[in-house]
Amino acid sequence: MLRIGIDLGGTKIEIVALDADGREVLRRRVATPSGDYAATLAAVAGLVNRAEGELGTRGSIGIGTPGAVALATGLLKNANSTCLNGRPVKQDIEALLGREVRIANDANCFALSESVDGAGRDAQVVFGVILGTGVGGGIVVSRRVHAGANAIAGEWGHNPLPLPRAEDLPLPGCYCGRPGCIECYLSGPGMAKLHAAATGSSLAPQEIVAAAAAGDAGAERSMRLYEDRLARSLAGVINIVDPDVIVLGGGMSNIERLYANVPRLWAPYVFSDRVVTRLERNRHGDSSGVRGAAWLW
Repeated sequence: MLRIGIDLGGTKIEIVALDADGREVLRRRVATPSGDYAATLAAVAGLVNRAEGELGTRGSIGIGTPGAVALATGLLKNANSTCLNGRPVKQDIEALLGREVRIANDANCFALSESVDGAGRDAQVVFGVILGTGVGGGIVVSRRVHAGANAIAGEWGHNPLPLPRAEDLPLPGCYCGRPGCIECYLSGPGMAKLHAAATGSSLAPQEIVAAAAAGDAGAERSMRLYEDRLARSLAGVINIVDPDVIVLGGGMSNIERLYANVPRLWAPYVFSDRVVTRLERNRHGDSSGVRGAAWLW
C-alpha cells in the first residue's frame, strides 16, 4: 500500500510517499501560491499526480494543515494560509483527485508520526508538542488521532500559564485576544520578547541558549524561567491526559537541557506520587508532520 502525505503550509507544500513498510520512496516540495485558493489546490493535486505517475501506482492521501476542519460545517478554520479559511478544502481536493482524502491539524500529524514509528512508537498515549513560532499540540491514542468534539484537542498553547508568579506578570496579550496564554511564554518569539524585556538584550532563542551555556547570568535566568514555565504547563497536560510520552517538536525542541530539567521540575505540579511520563525529542524532525499526514490512513 502506498501512503501519500501532504504538508500544506503557508510558504511551502511538501509531499512524501511511504511504502507498505513505512519507508520513504519519494519526497519533494513546491512554494505555496500566495493568497490563491484555486492555485493552492491545483498545486496539491499536481504534486499527487506527478508522484503517482512517477511511482506507477495510486495511493491513499492524507493532508496536514495548520488549521482544522470545523466539524459543524466541513470548512477549514484557523489556517495561517488565510485563503483556505472558510473553504471546503477537503471536498474540493477530493473533487480534483477523484477519491477520498483525510485532513488533520499539523500538530496532530506530528503526534501521529512520532506515535507510529518515532519517539513514541512504544507508547499507548502520545502527546505531541510543537514549540516554534507558536505553541500547538496533538493527542494520539493507540495510533489514532484524537481530534475532539470541537476539533481542538491538544491545543494547550491557548490555555493560560498555570500558577503565574511575579516574574510572569504582567500577563502578555495574545493574538487570540486573551491574556497570559502559554504560547506567549513558550514560543520562540515569546521567549525572545520576555528575555529582552528582562535584560534589555535582543537575542534569538538559540542565542539565549548559547549565552546561558557561556555563563551569562541574564540568559541563564531566562532559561530557568522557560524551563519552569514549560514544566508547569506540561504538568497540567499530564494531570488531564496522562500520556505515556510527551514528544517535543519545533525549533525550541532542539534545546538539549529541557529533557533533563523539565521532568525534574514538573513533578511537584503533577497529582501523583510518581511520574513515569517520558519527555522525548522527536525522531523525525521537520519530516514528522508530512509523515504523519501519510499515516492518517
